[in-house]
Amino acid sequence: MNILVLNCGSSSIKYQLIDMQEDKATVLAKGLLERIGLEMGEFTHRPKGKDKYYEQLPIQNHKAGITLVLKALTDEKMGVISSLKEINACGHRVAHGGEVFRQSVIVGSKEKEQIKDLFALAPLHNPANLDGIEAMETLLPTVPQVAVFDTSFHQTMPALAYLYAIPYEYYLNDKIRRYGFHGTSHRFVAPKAAQMVGMDINNSKIISCHLGSGASVCAVKNGKSVDTSMGFTPVEGLIMGSRCGDLDLGVLLYIAEKENMTTKDMNNFINKKCGLGSITGGVVDMRDIIAGKLEGKERETYAFDMFAYRVKKYIGAYAAAMGGVDIILFTGGIGENASLQREAICDGMEFLGAEIDKTLNEQYTGKDGIISKSSSKVKILSVTTDEELVIATDTFNLIR
Repeated sequence: MNILVLNCGSSSIKYQLIDMQEDKATVLAKGLLERIGLEMGEFTHRPKGKDKYYEQLPIQNHKAGITLVLKALTDEKMGVISSLKEINACGHRVAHGGEVFRQSVIVGSKEKEQIKDLFALAPLHNPANLDGIEAMETLLPTVPQVAVFDTSFHQTMPALAYLYAIPYEYYLNDKIRRYGFHGTSHRFVAPKAAQMVGMDINNSKIISCHLGSGASVCAVKNGKSVDTSMGFTPVEGLIMGSRCGDLDLGVLLYIAEKENMTTKDMNNFINKKCGLGSITGGVVDMRDIIAGKLEGKERETYAFDMFAYRVKKYIGAYAAAMGGVDIILFTGGIGENASLQREAICDGMEFLGAEIDKTLNEQYTGKDGIISKSSSKVKILSVTTDEELVIATDTFNLIR
């Protein structure tokens, strides 16, 4: 079964065409469209066994982007299938499923309306996710579609972890609670990490750090999520590219009153105007922040150190919550590639039994590996994630 996996961001589309079989999965092609909706976009296509294709061109919207993807997949030179009829299903990453979606689902008109109802909870992602679904519905109307939700993995959290200290009626009536995100990634990397060190996932305590422009830490006990840093929306928790993370609500109210903000303004502020970029004055990419820190720039140094400190605090909290930790893993764009950030996070955690090996840490950049010392009681790992494979697997299981 050939499954097209789409991960639509606000201005990007990551995709893979995966040949799913009972016993194996083969990536036939993958790629990335960036800067959608801007004056000039970028399109990178990597077909299996063929040369990479790259082009700069305007990409008006997600439908135009997906049209480019379908054309590339069937192109005579860079294609991997002869006809669009060879695409059997499409799996979509959807950020927020609320309490409505506890697992992946086949998408119909009812599910689309439910996803739309959750726009306010994930304003950077859910609208783009639905754009991808509707674009595919128009372009390939007979192909079944599946939605895989970032929040589903965290539905195993106990009430003491997901309830907020607000009037209980808001949970009963409005389902206001902590949901958590990046569940697709945490669900993939936790068992992979356990396998890497020869540990039984059903008898393990793992702290999974998915670090990128969006970032979260998850406590995975015996293979199940028991707590995570993101909450009702993806704003809570760590400092992120443009999200504030944990913030005294009094600060938001103070600024809102001072700047005469509407609720829409406040939502935009915490999602798009804060985070690393607000500390540095516009520098968001961790590679640029690290370069600035090494040059001695004050604000980049603040951003780097604050990011590491916040991750370190969550690791300590989740080790306490689980009564210990066996594995600390790093994944995501920053987690897999920024060895200096991993080193800063793990610095001073010897008391926990976690000792990072600086040489191994630098060696395993962008690839899987154990980066702790042989004497380390807690294993520290760099683990590459594959959210697309999780989405394809769920799609395969539902469609067949």
